Amino acid sequence: MVKAGIITFLGTNCEQDTKHACDYLGWESEYIWQNEIIKKKYDVIFLPGGFSYGDHISAGRIAKLTPAVKSLPIGKSLIVGICNGFQILTEAKLLSGALTHNQNMHFISKICDLEFMNENIKLPIAHHQGNYTGNVTEEVILRYKHNENGSDERIAGIYNRKNKIIGMMPHPERAVFKELGLTDGIKIFKFIENEI
Repeated sequence: MVKAGIITFLGTNCEQDTKHACDYLGWESEYIWQNEIIKKKYDVIFLPGGFSYGDHISAGRIAKLTPAVKSLPIGKSLIVGICNGFQILTEAKLLSGALTHNQNMHFISKICDLEFMNENIKLPIAHHQGNYTGNVTEEVILRYKHNENGSDERIAGIYNRKNKIIGMMPHPERAVFKELGLTDGIKIFKFIENEI
């Protein structure tokens, strides 16, 4: 059984969605508070979406200093940052590049078309600082079909296989239950499960 830890920060708002998705897939999941030093062994650790510390200063800039982030078991557990979690991982320099304000300077909340591992899928996005910029050194695993926010090369998600770190702006945890109208998020979770 997959053991998942979900870090919660002050301002996180997608931890429950992430846990519901993990539980639905039959994984064993639990929350990790931001001030905990991670000592337990997890197969995957999620940094979920939301607005850690209210995005004061810049998205993810304060959360990167928390004990949980500083004690991430790099190269041991698979680490997945979703939306704000991706922002935290780039701020902590655990993934290359940076996530800056959307090209149109507006908050974007919509369902968008994406290219994922040679397949077209649909996932929700909801961000103000999702514009990926910089020299990507990781594998690009998600691209916007239509560049939603101005990201370089339409980048929506990247994967550092060596360090076992994934970052993505779309929200797969919001696209798992058919009652919500989307189930393509399951493909992301299955990909994560296969990478463990």
